Amino acid sequence: MLDWTKQQLEEIGAVITTNEIKQQPELWNETLEIFNSHKESLEAFLEGFKKETTEKIRVIFTGAGTSAYVGDLVKPHLTRYGNTSDFIFEAIPTTDIVSAPLNYFKEDSPTLLVSFARSGNSPESVATIDLANQVVKNVKHLIISCAPEGKLAVNAKDDKNSFVMLMPTRSNDQGFAMTGSFSCMTLAALLIFDLVHTDHETIVSTIVNMGEQVVTMEDTLSNIVAQDFNRVVYLGSESLSGLTREAQLKLLELTAGKIATVFDSSLGFRHGPKSFVDDKTVVFGFISNDTYTSQYDVDILEEINGNAIAVETIALSQNKTQYSGKNISLTNDYQLADGFLALPLVMIAQIIALLTSVKVKNKPDTPSPTGTVNRVVQGVTIHPFN
Repeated sequence: MLDWTKQQLEEIGAVITTNEIKQQPELWNETLEIFNSHKESLEAFLEGFKKETTEKIRVIFTGAGTSAYVGDLVKPHLTRYGNTSDFIFEAIPTTDIVSAPLNYFKEDSPTLLVSFARSGNSPESVATIDLANQVVKNVKHLIISCAPEGKLAVNAKDDKNSFVMLMPTRSNDQGFAMTGSFSCMTLAALLIFDLVHTDHETIVSTIVNMGEQVVTMEDTLSNIVAQDFNRVVYLGSESLSGLTREAQLKLLELTAGKIATVFDSSLGFRHGPKSFVDDKTVVFGFISNDTYTSQYDVDILEEINGNAIAVETIALSQNKTQYSGKNISLTNDYQLADGFLALPLVMIAQIIALLTSVKVKNKPDTPSPTGTVNRVVQGVTIHPFN
C-alpha cells in the first residue's frame, strides 16, 4: 500500500492516512528546524518563569486521547534525562483535569501547563487552560499544536504567560487518526526538555533513517497481518509503555473496534491482563534500549512464546535483541534513548493498523462507519466551575 498510486488508495479510502504515515521522517526534520528557530525565545520564557519562584515548577503534560499519550511517553524519559532540579514532570490528561480540577491543580504550586493538541479545538483542552488560570496562582502555558487557526494557538497569541510552538503544517493530520501530529509533538517535547541528549542533529538523522526503514518493511508487516487473528496486544516498559497506549489506539480506531486490543507494561501484563491472550492473538513487545529494562521486555515475550498461546509473539526493537522468537529490528549504530526510539517504532504500529483496517474492510481515512466518533471530539458539555 505504501507505494500504491493515489487512485488505488482512493478506491479503499486510504490515501490520506497512508501518505500521512509515510511522510513522518520528513516532518521530523522540519520539527527540528522549528525547534531551532524557537530555541532562544523558549529558553528565555522558561528561565523567566524559574526566576519568579524558589519552588520546583510542576510541568504538567496534558492533552486528550493521542495528545495525552504524548505526555505518557515523554514523562518517564524526562524524569530521567530532564531538569529535575527545577521541574517536576507529570502527565495528566485533560479529560481527567476537566472533570475534577482540584484533584490535579494546586493553587500555590507554580505550574507550567504543556498542552499538546492536533487541532487545538478539543473542548477539554480549551477548558483545561481556563481552569488552570482560574485555580493556580502562578501558571504559564506552553502550547505545542499543529493548527495555527486552532483555539489554543489563537487564544494564546497575545498572552504574555503563554508560548506557542506550532508543528509542521503537514503534521495537522487530515485523516481521522493522529499520526504525524503525535510523533512531531513528542519529538518537540523531547528536544525542549531533555538536557542529556543534546546532539539533536544526530538524533533526528537517526530516527529519520529508521523511519525510512519502516516504510520498506511493508511486506514483512503484511505477512503478519495476513495471519488469522482478532486480538492484538502491545507491551513495553517506561517510555515504551506509554507508546503501547498509542499503538493499540491506532489499531482500535482504524478497525473501528473489529480487532480487540490491549496494552500494558511488560511486567504488569502477568497480573491478570495476560488472560486476554488466546489462539487468535498477536502479541507485540517494544524492547527498551536500556540494557537492564530490556531484560523484562524479553522475559515476558519468551514466556508467552513458550506458552504457545498466541498466533505469534514479536519483538519490535532497534537492532537485534536477545529474544529467541520473531524480531522486527530497525538498524542503526547510534543507540537511541527510548523516548526517541518510540518515534520510528510507532510507525510500525501505524502501518500494522493501516493494513489491518483494510484487511477487515474498513476505510482508514474515515474509519467510523456510524460517524459517531469524530476527528475532533464532539458532544462534550463543559460545565461551569466555581
